[in-house]
Amino acid sequence: MKRRKFHQITFLLAGIYNILWGLWVSLDPNWLFRFAKMELPNYPEIFVCVGMVVGLYGVVYLEIARRPERGFLLALVGFVGKILGPIGAIYYVSIGKWTFNALIMNLTNDFIWLIPFAIYLFDSWKFYKQDLYERN
Repeated sequence: MKRRKFHQITFLLAGIYNILWGLWVSLDPNWLFRFAKMELPNYPEIFVCVGMVVGLYGVVYLEIARRPERGFLLALVGFVGKILGPIGAIYYVSIGKWTFNALIMNLTNDFIWLIPFAIYLFDSWKFYKQDLYERN
């Protein structure tokens, strides 16, 4: 695989980051709201669930790092989330529900990973396509 080591390092770092971020959010679900100077949510448990999901993405990213030739579909799901998450956040900022400072979450969780994930998807597509044809 082209740039295999780069992809392994990228997904290792993404996995560790997501697991740590998920733990942090699960332990302190109101951090973003305090940081962004927004009203604290009535149900912080919802953000605890976000932390759990992000942490589980971390486990998935560690698996991609272990076997990068087999991670296309898993990385695609993560990549789409890294596009849709900021779209939702920007929407809430634009209607005044969230402050601009809340976008820090998307900077660290989404934007910095977009290019490395896109490169990985480009490089791993042929392995995914090959698997599809071999199974049929």
